[in-house]
Amino acid sequence: MAVKESRAGLNRFKMEVANQLGVKLTDGYNGDIKSKDAGRIGGEMVKRMIDAYEERLK
Repeated sequence: MAVKESRAGLNRFKMEVANQLGVKLTDGYNGDIKSKDAGRIGGEMVKRMIDAYEERLK
């Protein structure tokens, strides 16, 4: 990552999204979650980042 501090922020964001979707994540390794759940988390993160960016363009 270009900015070291961004990793911590993205991890907090990931945990927040997972919690809201009802997916249990732990700090560190989460290789035991279903691919479907990992995709839901990532997809929702991207959706929210796009929404935030579009809101800033207004």
